[in-house]
Amino acid sequence: MSAPIRVLVCDDQVLIRTGLATIIDAQPDLEVAGECGDGQAAVDLAGELRPDVVVMDVRMPVLDGIEATRLLAGAGVAHPVKVLVVTTFNLDEYVYEALRAGASGFLLKDAPPDRLLHGIRTVAMGAALLDPDVTRRLVGQYAARIRPTRGNSNDLPLTPRETEVLRLIADGLSNSEIAAALVISPETVKTFVSRILTKLDLRDRVQAVVYAYRHGLVT
Repeated sequence: MSAPIRVLVCDDQVLIRTGLATIIDAQPDLEVAGECGDGQAAVDLAGELRPDVVVMDVRMPVLDGIEATRLLAGAGVAHPVKVLVVTTFNLDEYVYEALRAGASGFLLKDAPPDRLLHGIRTVAMGAALLDPDVTRRLVGQYAARIRPTRGNSNDLPLTPRETEVLRLIADGLSNSEIAAALVISPETVKTFVSRILTKLDLRDRVQAVVYAYRHGLVT
């Protein structure tokens, strides 16, 4: 049997933190590696415990969850940790900033337990949690912030076909939808997506969408 997914739970409210930990520990394929109540403690504990996933609140003392996420999973971090942001605040601004900071997913605390567990497993496997429609809406809303004033898509280290696939990812299409649009197999799409992420040094599809907007591939 494979080793369980190790999770660090970070929330400043003890009852919520305990509840999350209880739900997680009840699963045979998950285990709580540690708990903490502020962002700085999350950064410190993650360095010591090396969890597979950090479940992170947003509003916390000492260091908020967005900045803690940036320190754990942001650009330039030598050994990034996968972060799943879980918060009571259903604000696009928080979602966008969390993803920009390096989070792999975003959930609300009123989500049912099975969605939380699915989110942890999804993030642990290296996939993004947000569905394509949500990703497109959020990144599109803040595209003006991240799109450069100049640049040329021809400068990207991608083949024309890979660039086309990246545009479709940013448009919110799933692998099967991309396969249908380009009349290729889903397996071929997966290969293209993997090449794109590797060439651009991106972690997941969420970062790919942000990259596409930043480089003017989507209008």
